[in-house]
Amino acid sequence: MPHVTYELSKEVVLRVAEVLGGSEVLHTPIRTWIELDQAVRAGLPKRSLQLVARRVVESGESANDFVYSVVPSATYKRRSKLSLEESQRTERLARVIAFTEALWDDQQEARAFLNRALPLLDGETPLNVARTELGARRVEQLLHEIEHGLPL
Repeated sequence: MPHVTYELSKEVVLRVAEVLGGSEVLHTPIRTWIELDQAVRAGLPKRSLQLVARRVVESGESANDFVYSVVPSATYKRRSKLSLEESQRTERLARVIAFTEALWDDQQEARAFLNRALPLLDGETPLNVARTELGARRVEQLLHEIEHGLPL
């Protein structure tokens, strides 16, 4: 694993923006945490959630099932943008994905980690735990400990 310091740096915000679809999907370049926060507050395009889902859903599983676990299908189908709460959930998952991919430097290995039940997360997957803000912080702490080689 390469050494990646996960802090509020420009590199991290660029990775998160890339997971969300970059300027092509977000319709504006995202270079700072302030710009990312503004995009989230304005409502992320629902395409961002689709891209997050495709990034983490294992082959053979439905990306739509993941999307509809974040936003009910009827709501998702009638809107072009996500609500503030849905945008926050989507950004939170994108942040965990970006950190995991940076640590493993391999999307497949990162996906496998995110979908593996871990005893340190009470037998849940990092992806499932990260669905709440507190859970995402737990996963980020675990990733930080892995990054720094701390005993788990």
